[in-house]
Amino acid sequence: MHPSIEKFLNNSDLKSSVGSSFNSSECLLLPGSFNPFHLGHQGLFEVAEKKVKRAGFLELSLTNVDKPELDINSVLMRLNNIPEEIPIILTRAPTFMEKIELFPGAFFAMGYDTITRVLDPSYNNVSEVLEKCLSLECKFVVAGRLFNNKFLSLKNLDIDSRYSQLFIPISEKIFRKDLSSTQIRSHLRSN
Repeated sequence: MHPSIEKFLNNSDLKSSVGSSFNSSECLLLPGSFNPFHLGHQGLFEVAEKKVKRAGFLELSLTNVDKPELDINSVLMRLNNIPEEIPIILTRAPTFMEKIELFPGAFFAMGYDTITRVLDPSYNNVSEVLEKCLSLECKFVVAGRLFNNKFLSLKNLDIDSRYSQLFIPISEKIFRKDLSSTQIRSHLRSN
C-alpha cells in the first residue's frame, strides 16, 4: 500500500494526494465513488482536462452523503481499478460545500446526474454552495448524461444568471458515454 494512503486511512486528515504534486487552484477534480472506475469516468476525466487546460485528479471521498463510509478493503479495491497514471486524492469531504472549502480555486468535473445533486436543496443549501464557489473561484465542468432514459445537459437546468459563470458545459459532440457504475455492478452480479 502507498505510504500516504496508509497514513490517511489511519488518521483523521481531510485529504491526501496520491500520484503527483497538487495545487487546488490549478487543478480539475473528478469526484466519484469509482465503484468500479470505468470508461465513462476516464473519458470525462480526459475531455474535461483538455477543455479547461488543468491537471486532473480523481477525488475519492471515504465518506458519502448517501452511502456508508468506505472501509480500507473497499478503498484499496477501488484504487486498484484506477490506472496508475491517473493521480488520486482521498478525502473525507462528502458534500460539495466541503469539497469547495477544501479545494479553493478547483474546477470540478461531473455528469448531469451529479450537478443535479449539487443543485438539489435536499443535499445542499444551494445558494450557499454557489456563493462559496464565487468567492473561492471554483467552477463546475459538466457533461450531459443519459438520465431517466433521456440525454440531459446544463441546457436543461434553470440556473440563475448570477451563477452561470460557474458552469462550463461539455457538449454531447465532444463527450457522451452512456455508462454508469450502477449498471456495471448490476451486470456483474447477474453473470
